[in-house]
Amino acid sequence: MPNKRLKQMNGSAAETEAAFYDALNRADVDALMALWADDDEIVCIHPGGPRLIGHAAIRTAWEAILAQGGLQILPSQLHETHTLMSSVHTVVEGTTAASGEPAHLLATNVYSKTPRGWRIVLHHVSIAPGPAPVDPQAQILH
Repeated sequence: MPNKRLKQMNGSAAETEAAFYDALNRADVDALMALWADDDEIVCIHPGGPRLIGHAAIRTAWEAILAQGGLQILPSQLHETHTLMSSVHTVVEGTTAASGEPAHLLATNVYSKTPRGWRIVLHHVSIAPGPAPVDPQAQILH
């Protein structure tokens, strides 16, 4: 069995992102906040909301959002840009609107490599107008 500490140190931004969406779906604020960098300058922007800076403001917002339970968000259409110490991911977040109709949001997640492994430094989500964008990787060319 792999050493858990080693896995944490050598994980990837993609693993951190998967853990982030898993914590959202389970409404686990503690697990969610453990994925953020220790830096006081971390930022979170929810759709239509203000810019939240720092652990206290971000945690308070997530506690309010997740008070009713998990969000059931399915990230797809990942586009990644990497450097040695950072990774920028843009995803389409599939979810269900209050009306019960399928909906989608656009998210940018920025990760930084830290002594504790890859951690979130920015999560910014905006409402996407119109239908969900088509995944160019899913198209079949003839």
